[in-house]
Amino acid sequence: MKMLKVTAAAATALALSLTATACGSGDGDESGSGSGGNKITVGIKFDQPGLGLQTPDGKYTGFDVDVATYVARELGHEPGDIEWKEAKSADRETLLERGDVDFIAATYSINEEREKKVDFAGPYLLAHQDILVRADDNSIKKPEDLNNKKLCSVSGSTSAQNVKTKLAPRAQLQEYGGYSECLTGLENRVIDALTTDDSILAGYASQKEHQGKFKLGGFKLSNENYGIGVQEGSDLKERINTALEKMVLDGSWEEYVKKNFGPANYKNEPAPEIGNIVR
Repeated sequence: MKMLKVTAAAATALALSLTATACGSGDGDESGSGSGGNKITVGIKFDQPGLGLQTPDGKYTGFDVDVATYVARELGHEPGDIEWKEAKSADRETLLERGDVDFIAATYSINEEREKKVDFAGPYLLAHQDILVRADDNSIKKPEDLNNKKLCSVSGSTSAQNVKTKLAPRAQLQEYGGYSECLTGLENRVIDALTTDDSILAGYASQKEHQGKFKLGGFKLSNENYGIGVQEGSDLKERINTALEKMVLDGSWEEYVKKNFGPANYKNEPAPEIGNIVR
């Protein structure tokens, strides 16, 4: 066997090089290398109960959080390795393009416009636009019954406008600053219905203080395929898809659905097939 002779100077240079590489690789490994013990940054919503919510004690709960934690673990990161970053709807593509996050799981519906900018793993949930009404209100049994009703959604959302344009032209649109405000208005009978994705509505209705007060219409007004966003061209896409498939097969997906949406009697769709986008 031939042995390489290394001078003291060469050994010192090699040690310095390795040290510099190790120091420099810390940031690089945080961008989704999947190596255990390294930080990974994940974008979620901070203000959506049942999906992505930052609690007063600084913890994070919700279906998207559970899914993201599972995926991160499959990539080699323990829960303590995850740095959660708020991913507001308008900021999601920018966060990925700039590399501020490794992936995003934040009620991120896959559509053609977004696919021009980022890549998506999944989908991992098929949601639908729906309405939420008071539990004792039986006057709205079909979308057309929203005519002459006060329909709430958040400012800038297209959900309420979709209903007015396509289904109930005489609906009285009410725009509030947030879903919580719409929910308060609904409870106080100031408005008659709240509309957005059924998963979001189920998340709010599942909160302890709201259980039993509201019900979903079950109208399925649109298909919303929630995917996990990654930077365009990232090899994380296939690795995340593998993790999502495992999550469904081992029963974790069903567990997360029941845990986060069960109290709202949410009639969820079965776990979608990876790559199957229902338009």
